[in-house]
Amino acid sequence: MKLFRIRAVARKELLHIVRDPRSLGMAVAIPMLLLVLFGFALTLDVDRVPLAVWDQSATPESRALVNRFDGSRYFEIRVAVRDDRELERAIDDRRALAALVVPVDFADRLASGRDAPVQLVVDGSDANTATLAMAYARAVAAAHSREIAVAAAPRGAGATVAAPIELRSRVWFNTQLESRNYIIPGLIAVIMMVIAALLTSLTISREWERGTMEQLISTPVRGPELILGKLVPYFAIGLLDVALAVLMGTVVFHVPLRGSLVLLFGMAALFLTGALSIGMLVSIVARNQLLATQMAVVMTFLPSFLLSGFMFAIANMPRPIRVFTYLIPARYFVALLKGIYLKGTGLRILGAEAALLALFSAGVLAAALVRFRKKMTA
Repeated sequence: MKLFRIRAVARKELLHIVRDPRSLGMAVAIPMLLLVLFGFALTLDVDRVPLAVWDQSATPESRALVNRFDGSRYFEIRVAVRDDRELERAIDDRRALAALVVPVDFADRLASGRDAPVQLVVDGSDANTATLAMAYARAVAAAHSREIAVAAAPRGAGATVAAPIELRSRVWFNTQLESRNYIIPGLIAVIMMVIAALLTSLTISREWERGTMEQLISTPVRGPELILGKLVPYFAIGLLDVALAVLMGTVVFHVPLRGSLVLLFGMAALFLTGALSIGMLVSIVARNQLLATQMAVVMTFLPSFLLSGFMFAIANMPRPIRVFTYLIPARYFVALLKGIYLKGTGLRILGAEAALLALFSAGVLAAALVRFRKKMTA
C-alpha cells in the first residue's frame, strides 16, 4: 500500500467535493441545519401543563389549593369552568390538557379532619404527557396536604408538629433537568451517522455510473488504496462537522461539556470511521447512486433514531430488540457522548462502549475492503 496513491485519490475526491456545491452543502450545511431544527423542536420537558379548574367549593381553602397548582412550574391555569359540559369542551378543543375538580364539601371535610378528595381529569390521548401530569399533580397535592396537616396539628395537640419525613432531592449531572442537555449529545450521534453514510454512499456508485471505474481499475491504484483515499476527505469533513456541532451545542443550546474534548474527538473519529465505511460498503454493493442513497438512509436513520437509546430507553424494549441494538453503532456513540458531556467520565467507565465501537468500525471497514477487492477481480 503506497501512501502517495492514497493521497492522490484523496486529492481527486476532495476536488470533486469542492467543485460540487451540492456535495459540499450536504457535507457541512445539512448537519448544522438538522441540529438546529431538531435541537429546538425536540423536547421531553413537560412544563406549564394547561389546566382547567372547576372550583365547586369556592372557599378560601379551595382557592389555596388552586393557587398551589397555579404557582407551580408544572401547571398553568388557562380556563375556569362551571359544569361538566364546559370541562369536557375545554379538554376536547385542547385549551386544557387536564382539569382540577374541587368538590362542594372540600372545606367542610378539611375542617372536620376528614379526607378531602379532589379529582384530576387528564387527556390520555398523549400517554406520556398524561402520566407526567398526573405525577406532578400528586406531588403538588401531597405537598399541600402535608402543609395543612402540619398547620392543623398544633390546634389538636397543643404543640408544634413537624412533618415526619422531609425529602430533599439532589440531581446530579443535569441539575436543571433540561431535556436539551440530554437530547443534543444524542442528536449529534444520530445526525453524524446519517450524514456520514449518505456522503460515502455516493462515492463508488458514482464512479460506476459515470464510467470512470474502469479507468481506476486500469491504474496501479489498489483496492484498499482507493477505498482509504476516498474515505480521507469525508473523514476530515466529518470531524469538521463534529467540531461545529460541539460549538453549536455549547454556544447556541448552552449544553455543558464536562468531559475531555480530546476524548470526545477520539471517540468521534472511531464512530466516523464506522459510519463512513457503512456508506462505502453500501456504495460498493449497490453500484447505483439512488439505490445506494436509499439503502444508506434505511440502514442508518431509523436504527440510530429508534434503537440507539437516543429517544427511547433500551432497557424498556423487548428482549429480541435489545439484542439487536448491539449491532447499532450509534448505541455506543450515544452512550459515550452522554457520559462525556453530562458526567465527564473517561475510558475507565466508558471503555466497554469504546472497545465495541472500535470493533464495529474495524469490522465494517474490513468488509468494505474485502467486498471491493472482489469487485475489482470480477
